[in-house]
Amino acid sequence: MAEHDTDRGYLLDNRQSEAGIRFGALAELFDPVTFRHVDGLGIGPGMRCWEVGAGGPSVPLGLAERVGPTGTVIATDIDVSWTRDIAGDGIEVYSHDVAADPPPPGGFDLVHARLVLVHVADRAQALRSMVQALRPGGRLLLEDADPALQPLLCPDESGPEQRLANRLRSGFRTLMAGRGADLAYGRTLPRVLREAGLDDVQADAYFPITSPACAVLEDATVRQIRHRLVAEGLATDEEIERHLANVATGRLDLATAPMISAWGRRPL
Repeated sequence: MAEHDTDRGYLLDNRQSEAGIRFGALAELFDPVTFRHVDGLGIGPGMRCWEVGAGGPSVPLGLAERVGPTGTVIATDIDVSWTRDIAGDGIEVYSHDVAADPPPPGGFDLVHARLVLVHVADRAQALRSMVQALRPGGRLLLEDADPALQPLLCPDESGPEQRLANRLRSGFRTLMAGRGADLAYGRTLPRVLREAGLDDVQADAYFPITSPACAVLEDATVRQIRHRLVAEGLATDEEIERHLANVATGRLDLATAPMISAWGRRPL
């Protein structure tokens, strides 16, 4: 999900060079989970899909493989810097604000958003837009983080390197909360989908405890926000350099916040 980097905008601005690195790491970590759910929902040839807050290209491309030449994938984001080049061959890319703009026309068999709504100020309006876009019988798949459920970057806080990592992660959460992120939103998704009128609601959760992709993600994320951590007095430049050096050793077991996946069906 992209939003312009104002004081009220998205903290991890897509215009920064590290954004592409983050998208690649997120794809490695979470695409297998996302597409396990997509395939379980029966998304296949000829269907129409809306990827909300696409960010990077991996999910629209994976959806396009599944719907084939007779299907359509519409990928939207406020900033389409990282997806505009994949337009064509059944993929349409548009600049779009899910909380402010009407949904794309035509009705969809699947609407999917990953790590998007936790950052959106008007989450209720965004959800209404996505539900409105579903065809009767269409599926909504929402996947969002819940940093409050598991707040530690290093769950095994065994030494000073891990304690520093967790303190910087706490600073990151402080910055997110200051921009309106709901750090406990993921756990609410099943209730939110039921209250939106969807049937057959189910949910699960996933987070890696350690992975090379977690280290890549952490390095890129810290580099994107380091100036804000320092400006807010949440860390010093020396602490950030020390943490990045610790991450680079590959000896830290770095986790992510749990990603809650919840899905439901619009009644026929």
